[in-house]
Amino acid sequence: MYVHPAVDPDAWWTLVESAPLLYGVVLNIADGPGAAPEPSFTAATRALRAAGVRLLGYADTDYGRRPLRSITADFDRYRDWYATDGFFLDQVASEPAAVRRYRRITRAARSRGGRTVVLNPGTHPAPGYAAFADLLVTFEGDWTAYSAAPAAPPWTASHPPERFCHLIHGVPPGLCGLAARTAALRRAAVHCAVPGHGPNPWSLLPPVLHRKVP
Repeated sequence: MYVHPAVDPDAWWTLVESAPLLYGVVLNIADGPGAAPEPSFTAATRALRAAGVRLLGYADTDYGRRPLRSITADFDRYRDWYATDGFFLDQVASEPAAVRRYRRITRAARSRGGRTVVLNPGTHPAPGYAAFADLLVTFEGDWTAYSAAPAAPPWTASHPPERFCHLIHGVPPGLCGLAARTAALRRAAVHCAVPGHGPNPWSLLPPVLHRKVP
């Protein structure tokens, strides 16, 4: 959820009320955990934990170029400041040559309390990444690109759909349900389809979360 709780508190409260529908919530305070704990985020994450929502701290890996010590420092801050359950690794490389490096990063995440580690290459990576990621984001992009995206490669059939996620933004009004059904057909049981555009489309919630939770 890439919006400050003080800017849009209703969105964060909707997440709390929608807890049964969520795989988890990604915390991205300032392209990472920021320089110091944010009281508004502390309160919001406390409410989400009480509702049973998995919290994932955002860490940029710069396609394998960012030093491991910088990434692990982010892990430590998220764990110490927001009691995260795991980590969402962004800008992940996808080629086979980087598999060993990301295995090391994932091990470091788990050694710092990361019970869930999500890797986001934004495309289908080499099959080796699935051996150590709890969830792989195999698509991130806008609705136009998603409509034309190819079917999942054959190797994904060796893993359950719950291991894959699609992140789709710029979805036209009324089509977020279609995006969800398309994700399921493409073997991604986890998805986030939002109408947002621009540099931060993830400041808007998926429309399904605005419905009343039974």
